Amino acid sequence: MLPVPISNPPNPWATTEVEYLEGAPEVKLEVFEDHTRQILARNDSPDVGFTFSVNPYRGCFHACAYCYARPSHEYLSLGAGTDFDRKIVVKLKAAELLRAAFARKSWRKETVVFSGVTDCYQPLEASYRLTRACLEVCVAHANPAAIITKSALIERDVDVLTELARVASAFVTVSIPFWDPERARAIEPYVATPARRLRVIETLARAGLQVGVNVAPIIPGLNDQDIPRILAAARDAGATRAGCVLVRLPGSVKQVFEQRLRIALPLVADRVLHRIRETRGGRLYDARFGARGRGEGNYADMIRTLFDTTASRLGFECGMGMVDDAGPASGDVEDMQDDGQAAVAKRKPRRGVGGSDAQLTLPIEPGGCHDGGAPAAKVGA
Repeated sequence: MLPVPISNPPNPWATTEVEYLEGAPEVKLEVFEDHTRQILARNDSPDVGFTFSVNPYRGCFHACAYCYARPSHEYLSLGAGTDFDRKIVVKLKAAELLRAAFARKSWRKETVVFSGVTDCYQPLEASYRLTRACLEVCVAHANPAAIITKSALIERDVDVLTELARVASAFVTVSIPFWDPERARAIEPYVATPARRLRVIETLARAGLQVGVNVAPIIPGLNDQDIPRILAAARDAGATRAGCVLVRLPGSVKQVFEQRLRIALPLVADRVLHRIRETRGGRLYDARFGARGRGEGNYADMIRTLFDTTASRLGFECGMGMVDDAGPASGDVEDMQDDGQAAVAKRKPRRGVGGSDAQLTLPIEPGGCHDGGAPAAKVGA
């Protein structure tokens, strides 16, 4: 895992801003402990088709430039750029907290979505196994679950997922927004290739699981032309449902996305930004419910028509709903409710990969209804 230069947009909640005059220092993976007291996040956004989600991680090593969850890190006094990619928070008691939630008399075995924000199968899951432990709780309580991921790591848990499908229900959606692996690597640098994700669909379908494909986010002028090829390949691999969402760039995500686009794909950057504004009434983002996931105008209508007609021809159950890039959306930064406290951390030495990782203990429970995600690289105890 190579270190990357620190690069974060200004945190709107911070009273100071750091500017590096002669090159930013490099940032390496850091792992933090989150001692939250509950694990179920409740969604009340009117354009999201689920109520409860579980997010074992905050932040995401996948480092997708478009991830709408990035501003959630700013509530932890961290940045939405490389801090989000490399300063990952883990909820070590996730399974224990989920077991307690399911044991309540008020719980009605509603479907729980993994994750509502960042990828529950990002690389740290290989060593922490928090998502697997939570799925085992779902099996023990015969509680339905749905998962969306970009990661091939989910293949490890086919045994748990098939058992959950037997005792309750389990549905997996694999996110594949790009067909071109080079463009995929430019925008979502630490994710499995599109071809590898298609093999994930095939593996899960062969195991008898219900699998869908999410062509999301659609970035106008960059990957909308990939829709027919992705849908056809996913159908051949065994996917039965399909969805897509227009790219959403709330808060600081705009700066992270534009910077990555101009560095990684400079020849198409202006065209892509123009097309996004064309679908957002001249802006890079429109936070209105309903419009935020679909966009408006002729170009947005063209994307929607291309998706709908292709999915219908291939026989998918589908919809252009609010299932987003990293997971089903539980609200944008504009919708979040902060607890008004800054996250205070005490640093504890910890031996990690190459002795360079650190672990922090967060003594408070971060507020807000919008959770985060997780990082990559296997970290030793």
